[in-house]
Order: sequence, then C-alpha cells, then structure tokens
Amino acid sequence: MSSQPIPTRVVLLAGPSGSGKSFLAARTGLPVLRLDDFYKEANDPTLPLVTGSTDIDWDSTASWDMEAAVTAVAELCRTGRTRVPVYDISISARTGSEVLHIDRSPLFVAEGIFAADIVGRCQELGLLADAICLRGRPATTFRRRLLRDLREGRKSVPFLLRRGWRLMRSERRIVARQAELGAHPCGKEEALGRLAAAAAGRCRRTPAGSGAA
Repeated sequence: MSSQPIPTRVVLLAGPSGSGKSFLAARTGLPVLRLDDFYKEANDPTLPLVTGSTDIDWDSTASWDMEAAVTAVAELCRTGRTRVPVYDISISARTGSEVLHIDRSPLFVAEGIFAADIVGRCQELGLLADAICLRGRPATTFRRRLLRDLREGRKSVPFLLRRGWRLMRSERRIVARQAELGAHPCGKEEALGRLAAAAAGRCRRTPAGSGAA
C-alpha cells in the first residue's frame, strides 16, 4: 500500500511592523512567502489615508491585496509554486514578479503585518497549520523598525517618524486585534517552538476569532 503524500500547510506569522517576523521566519529554514509583497501600488485610488493626514495608511488592510495573498497561499499548498509580485516599498510599486517554489515542503511560513487577517480564510480552506502573532516591547519594536526603515530607505525620515510614533502608541491594540483574528500572541522563543511543532506535524491552531489560547 503506497503512502499518501503529506499535504502542505502554512504557518501565518503576524505581528506589528518591526517585531522581527522576517528574521524569525528566516531562522526556521522553511520556505517563506512575504505577504508584504502584496501591497497595493501608490497610484491605486483605493489606498486609504491616515485620519487627519495626507499620509497613505500603509498599516490599514485596505492598502493590501488580500485576495491575491490568499490565492498565492492556496496555490503553494496545492501545487508547491506560485507567481508573486516583487514589491519595492521605497517607491510603493511592484517592480516585477517571480515564481516562488517550495518543492515538496509540507510546511511554509507566510509572514507579514496582515497575516492575521487571512487566518479565517486559510482555516476555512483547510490550509492552516498555525497562526502566530509575534509581540515584544513597543519601545524595542519602535527602535528596530526605525533603524530597519532608515537603513533600507523605505520612506522619508519625517514619514517614518510619524508612522513609528503612531504605531508605538497603538502596538498593544494591534496585537490584541491580531489575537482576536486567531493569531496566538507570543515572544520569539515560544514562536520558534510552535513552528517546530508545526514542522513535526503537531498543528496547534487557534480558532479564528477566538483570541489567544
């Protein structure tokens, strides 16, 4: 009797901007889908603005193509490959596309600040292994995010300072919202443990909308 192929599943890695999601995902050695590459482009008329400002609100899910992200996750789970956009945050535009292959990996990580927003969809589709919200101290996140964004020249310095201050003040609310969407809030070590459990086939899913376990 031939063995059945192991279905591919996804771990959604959410958390505030600057919380260390990309670094943690790279540490796992698993294939990684960068959900931030599904941002809309700067000329998209549906982009939202920060209330009382002319700044684009890149922290609103309305600035992100959720449907395309879910499609990419589903295709990776089903076929092991998908075409993804290459996005340049410094110019808020897609500069091309590339094919992401995960070969026969039974698990991959999809990381980004909006990952929690697709927990319910991925669970409904039977794709979810786990959902994690990486959390830390707001002041530490602020410093890490600012240094990264300055180093990579993501936006102008005034914009980065305005956004950074706004996110630091709202970080606990961001984590609480992602937990409500079904992503388990935890620090890096616990997150690595959950990722290792998922890789070993011990899925620890948090039902969407139920909050932290």
